[in-house]
This record gives sequence, structure tokens and C-alpha cells, in this order.
Amino acid sequence: MANHISSKKRIRRNSRMEIVNKVRKNRVRTFIKKVELAILNGDKSLANNAFKVAQPEMHRSVTKGVFKKNTISRKLSRLSTRIKNIA
Repeated sequence: MANHISSKKRIRRNSRMEIVNKVRKNRVRTFIKKVELAILNGDKSLANNAFKVAQPEMHRSVTKGVFKKNTISRKLSRLSTRIKNIA
């Protein structure tokens, strides 16, 4: 257990931020699932709309430090490719 006041405060802060970051991560995953569901249904316009809504949310998670930049870039690229390949 921590003995210093600053380390105790850091533990409290880390536990609060852990909850916030979990919420942010789940929110991004939900947006991704909406896009993937539209892709599976084969609805290109719905997939494009869901992608346009998901894109800023995913970039926001990068600025908040929840995901790394390359991870989100990779996910966006793969989703975009899958949307383009819908017949």
C-alpha cells in the first residue's frame, strides 16, 4: 500500500480515469459494431452513414489517449475497404 500522500492521490486518480477510459473504449467499439452490422447486411448507404458518425468518435479516442493513432488508422482503413467492397 502507498504511504505518500501524492501516491495515494495518484491511485485514486488512476481508478477514476480507468472507468472513464473504459467508457470511451466501449463507445468506440459500439460505433465500430454499428458499421460492421451495416456491412454484413450489405447496406452501403447505411454503412457509409455509420462510418461518417464513427470516424470522428474514433479520432477523438486517439486525442484522449485511449487508443494509439496507428490502431485507429488501421481500423478505419479496414472498415473503409470493406464498405467499398459491398456489391
